[in-house]
Amino acid sequence: MNAKTCAFTGHRPQNLPFGFNEADKRCVELKKVMNEQIIRLIEDGGVCHFISGMAIGIDMYAAEIVLRLMNSRPDITLECAIPCESQPLKWSAEMRERYFRICERCSKKTVLQREYTQDCMQRRNKYMVDSADIILAVWDGKPSGTGSTVRYAKSRGRSVIVIDPFSLSVRRLP
Repeated sequence: MNAKTCAFTGHRPQNLPFGFNEADKRCVELKKVMNEQIIRLIEDGGVCHFISGMAIGIDMYAAEIVLRLMNSRPDITLECAIPCESQPLKWSAEMRERYFRICERCSKKTVLQREYTQDCMQRRNKYMVDSADIILAVWDGKPSGTGSTVRYAKSRGRSVIVIDPFSLSVRRLP
């Protein structure tokens, strides 16, 4: 089986049922479901490379899960796909520190452009989809940046697994 790549896409905290409260049991459960899906992708799907867009929320949760798994699975790698060098500059000090901790430990950093532009997040999402075989999306099905990424992935023939952030149901899109 050829090694595969999985990219993550998902909502920012303000669009999740628990907001920024990662201690909320709904967030803890979501991370548990994400962890289970990532392990399944490694063990059953042949995935060994993961790409995170490094936005606050789902992207960072996924990156942290992969980094933890890398401790016991040296065959997997994490790529941080950074839309622009200034991505974390307006974030809180705590979020910036978290971002840089992840970037320090990742296997590869891909910076798509130096300065922020209106389309840099979309360019980052396109890069991730074009580089991946599978997309793991935490998405409520509503129109959003995550929804656009899922639509693009389907148009490119990518396999898409969706975790609903409210019900925690997991489904593969046809």
